[in-house]
Amino acid sequence: MGASMRMLDDVPRVRCKDFLSILDFTHEELGQAVDLAIRLKRDRSLGLRAPTAHGLDGRHIGLLFEKPSLRTRVTFTIGVRELGGDMVEIPADVMHADREPIHDVARNLERWVDAVVIRTFSQERLVQIGQTTTRLHVINALSDEEHPCQALADVQTLTELWGSLKGRTIAYVGDGNNVATSMVHASIMLGASIRVATPKGYELPNKAVLEAARVASAGAELVQFTDPKKAVEGADAIYTDVWTSMGQEVEYAERKRIFTRFQVNESLMARAKPGALFMHCLPAHRGEEVTDEVIESSTSVVFDQAENRLHAQKALMLMLIGGAN
Repeated sequence: MGASMRMLDDVPRVRCKDFLSILDFTHEELGQAVDLAIRLKRDRSLGLRAPTAHGLDGRHIGLLFEKPSLRTRVTFTIGVRELGGDMVEIPADVMHADREPIHDVARNLERWVDAVVIRTFSQERLVQIGQTTTRLHVINALSDEEHPCQALADVQTLTELWGSLKGRTIAYVGDGNNVATSMVHASIMLGASIRVATPKGYELPNKAVLEAARVASAGAELVQFTDPKKAVEGADAIYTDVWTSMGQEVEYAERKRIFTRFQVNESLMARAKPGALFMHCLPAHRGEEVTDEVIESSTSVVFDQAENRLHAQKALMLMLIGGAN
């Protein structure tokens, strides 16, 4: 137990109560989270002898998902257990407005659990819960606007492979969605330039673009394209996501038509730097946004990203709620 306490003394604390966005972290905190995630990954083989095995002792973490999940649900559940905490599954129907006001739900949860991990459609719901409570830590496990836990794992993956993101160029090809927004913010804060190629009408939200300019590290920039071929020229990594996200199913046929030329295939990858990495948050629709040849290639890191969800989220929880209240 003594080693665990010493390790927790070494865990950097964050100034924010909630983690709803990558922008809730300072540049320094984001870097510290990545470093801690890499450290936790290294120590995982120690099991109960790991220095952080008791990092969430006595802590109760609620899991409230309104959307289906594989990676997020499994990695948060395992992560809480590996840190010595207790996970509580909260039925999604408690979020229905006709059942109980969201503010009342938040006040109840605050009396029972230390944090709640929420996967929802509306970013505004997360903001409301965070603002209603003073002690409850709210973690965004995916919303319509952002996917910060995914971005944490993504920049951890790149840091492990590159050592640093400074001076690198990442191309994001596809829909300017929640994954794109969080990846833009995380990359540019850590010093990478990022090019985002989207069809007209599917660009990054203007708010995300303005925020990227505000938080960009020296030398890092965001450039938007409508031509994916130009965007990926000389890039160190190419990232894509599904063309039709959950909740957009009625747009499927139209989106498939519009996004066809944004498919990441071997021809597009050949325009990037030799050995350029391929990234995807998963699940992937093979044959649509990416071909089998690319996702199964030797430079694909999609399953490294998935694995790192566990370590990045453990680091997040330790920094946010580990140790003494």
